[in-house]
Amino acid sequence: MVEYDEEDGMLRMSFLEHLEELRARIIKALYGFGAIFALCVIFSTQLFRIVERPGLIALKNTGNPSAHFVAIDVMEQFSIVYVWTPVVAALFLGSPWILWQLWAFISPGLYQRERKWAIPFLLSTVGLFITGGLFGYFIAWPATLSFLLGVGGDLDVTPALSIDSYFDKFVDVLLGIGIVFELPILIFMLSLLRVVSPAFLLNHTRYAIIAIVIIAAAVTPSQDAFTLTLFAVPMCLLFFLGIFASYLLVLRREHRRFPWQAFFFWVAIVAVVVASFVTVAVVEYNFHLTWRSPFLVR
Repeated sequence: MVEYDEEDGMLRMSFLEHLEELRARIIKALYGFGAIFALCVIFSTQLFRIVERPGLIALKNTGNPSAHFVAIDVMEQFSIVYVWTPVVAALFLGSPWILWQLWAFISPGLYQRERKWAIPFLLSTVGLFITGGLFGYFIAWPATLSFLLGVGGDLDVTPALSIDSYFDKFVDVLLGIGIVFELPILIFMLSLLRVVSPAFLLNHTRYAIIAIVIIAAAVTPSQDAFTLTLFAVPMCLLFFLGIFASYLLVLRREHRRFPWQAFFFWVAIVAVVVASFVTVAVVEYNFHLTWRSPFLVR
């Protein structure tokens, strides 16, 4: 039987009740995912055009007019366009519902005063996951693919990408980066459960960076230094963002306030310095801004 502790607001559940709750949440998550998947199947062709766009741009950047996508296997087009593309799209679009079920399973084990983090948790988790996917789609994946296809640019080789191979690496990059972008949430949750502290994380930064490089090497579609750096640097920034969020939590527990005025003052100074650098580059050195990586080109 589920018991409610009025003093700390925490639900008391037995082990079997936890398993039953987990089962119910998984079923609800699958129902939501299935409904979104069915909707994505209807728009499979349009979704695949979105998937192939970074590849088409990278193929065009090779300067070889014969560079193109190919389908090698008989079932390749059907499986990629009408099965796996809707699955991946449903995973991204259904992430708010899936993460809400995850929070609903975790929240009974938290104090009542800690459950107020539900909406911020959901918004930040979904926001970071989608931001990671957008970073992979618009920056990491096009830059990586353009670099890899351009390695043999001076050779007599015509790039021809199999849509199966392209889609596998595309999904690896987007899902990998989307999950990695949840690092601040993971750190914050561990701090909320008092498993780690900001001081502990700062003291073990060197080990965290080594782990980040290893994870980046596993996520990247290739092992070249350019791609590894492109993935590892944002992950390191996310690690320190997680430490910052953990520090804010500790300050709140200790009834202290963060010096936001000084913080935004220094952020404004950094923004002015960056804006000045970009202005000088554009005016004096004939650079111009673009919407694609690296955003500032000659």
